[in-house]
Amino acid sequence: MIDWSQLFGFSVNPLEIIVRGTAIFWFIFLLFRLVLRRDIGAIGIADVMLLVLIADAASNGMSGGYDSITDGCILIATLAGWNYVLDSMSFHFPVIRRLIQPPPQALVVNGKVQRKAMRAELITMEELNSKLRQQGIENLDEIKIAYLEEDGEISVLRHDGKEPEQTTGGSHNKKVL
Repeated sequence: MIDWSQLFGFSVNPLEIIVRGTAIFWFIFLLFRLVLRRDIGAIGIADVMLLVLIADAASNGMSGGYDSITDGCILIATLAGWNYVLDSMSFHFPVIRRLIQPPPQALVVNGKVQRKAMRAELITMEELNSKLRQQGIENLDEIKIAYLEEDGEISVLRHDGKEPEQTTGGSHNKKVL
């Protein structure tokens, strides 16, 4: 028999949950922002979510939060299975892909900054200029179109048809911190 009140009721004061969640959020934010300044934009948000959920499931299983190690393994397999199902469905069904993956967003069109798109993506001119400089672009007039891709990278098509330079270093983000 399922005890629905125990299943959906609060076992911890909601304010404590909010305080704990806030503390963890800021800790992880600062960790990614200050310590782990690598190219997080190279992996999708679903992948990050899966890693976080697996880490949580694994830690509970190892620390005895479950009744057995098998419980933790089943949870991890379930999470990985759902990730696989979503990836497979988005590959086979364009409708699912559009729901899961944001389309590329034009940030610069014919040398003109698309302010509405920049605002929607919370990208500052300084961030955009930095990304463009990393690709060897000094002037917006050189750009036919620049897209913010689903992985947080900025891709650029130039008026002259030249390939933008690709430099290494720095974080590639779409406010994915």
